[in-house]
Amino acid sequence: MNFVKRAALSLVARRAKTALLLGIFLVICTLLLGGFLLQGATSRQEAEAQRRIGVDVTVRGDRLTLATAAALGSSPLVERYNPLLRGAAKPSGLTPLTSDVPEPDDATDDPGHNGLLLNGIRDSEMLLDFASGRSRIVEGRALTEKDAGRRVVLLERRLADKNELKAGDTVGLRSSDGRRTETFEIIGLYEDPRPDPSQWVAPSELIANQVYAPAPAVSALGFGTKPSTAVFKIGSPERAERLHAEAARVLGGDGFRFDVNDKAFRDQVLPLRRVGAFAGSLLWLIALSGAVILGLIVLLTIKERRDELGMLLALGEKKWKLIAQHTVEVTALVLPALAVAALGAQSFAEEAGETLLAREEHTASLQEVRMEAADLGRVAGIGLGISLVATVVPGVGILRLHPRSILTDTE
Repeated sequence: MNFVKRAALSLVARRAKTALLLGIFLVICTLLLGGFLLQGATSRQEAEAQRRIGVDVTVRGDRLTLATAAALGSSPLVERYNPLLRGAAKPSGLTPLTSDVPEPDDATDDPGHNGLLLNGIRDSEMLLDFASGRSRIVEGRALTEKDAGRRVVLLERRLADKNELKAGDTVGLRSSDGRRTETFEIIGLYEDPRPDPSQWVAPSELIANQVYAPAPAVSALGFGTKPSTAVFKIGSPERAERLHAEAARVLGGDGFRFDVNDKAFRDQVLPLRRVGAFAGSLLWLIALSGAVILGLIVLLTIKERRDELGMLLALGEKKWKLIAQHTVEVTALVLPALAVAALGAQSFAEEAGETLLAREEHTASLQEVRMEAADLGRVAGIGLGISLVATVVPGVGILRLHPRSILTDTE
């Protein structure tokens, strides 16, 4: 009789042991599949966190200019960068907001303090207030690197309301000495919910009088080419050291300050990495323990079926076919166990991920736990590997069996 057919008949005849093996495989496949789903979800969320948050590197120095910032920003290590060029601009046909608190007698007479604070930037979404969601665009759009050659501005909503302006209107801005005037188009209005200070401050220091424009346009208005800082977003802290070497080359020597702010990155990514590492360790543990447990069960089964094996050997059956029969009996249970495991593994991965991440601070909930064909394929491959190890290794004992000794012992 064909050994595959004998394996099928054996599975039917030994229903209790078949159910036991199926249950063990179900647990193994569920845990393995859950581990792979957990690994995949953490990897995707880590990549998304790296793309969304990244690591901010702030560079300051006397040799920092718009040109050197652009040169450093062109490095493949840098994903986005944002110089900050500031100056007090005088409005032309625009009335700044003033403090509600009475002006003290010793207030400064600097005319620049009575205007607007003009911020020359490259990407408004990289500013901390916008990136954190504290400030948001309420009309129009944000300022991007594509606006570098344009005369455009972002105004705070309160300043726009006072002057009855909206996105698409134009405003005039003059340099602090009043010698140069440029016309700017309002591309967007933003809202900053922070209240005004409780004590008097000059108009240029009020939050509502903060105006954002492309750095080249601010420079052309007479505010120089030296930004106070430049922020560079990189993908991970590991790139910071290489970027520091690039900054030393571009800026010449060590006459600059290089600060790495990776707190947000660590708060979001490192817990995900710990969960992913736990899932990887879980996979190894499950695979090894599953192979050991199944191997012991198969070994006991072989001892219990010595009479059957002796009869088959006496009838001339080859020993390798007996080992193959046991292998077929075990591996035949992998696919049905995997099919049932696929129904519950996703819920298991989501609950395990939420439980593990709940212990971590500042970490968002696990997202995108989804099952893919590759995950099922990996689990099926590991399941088959476990079944082979669990049957072939104990099956070595079959090679030492002799039908005469088995039948003699039976008698």
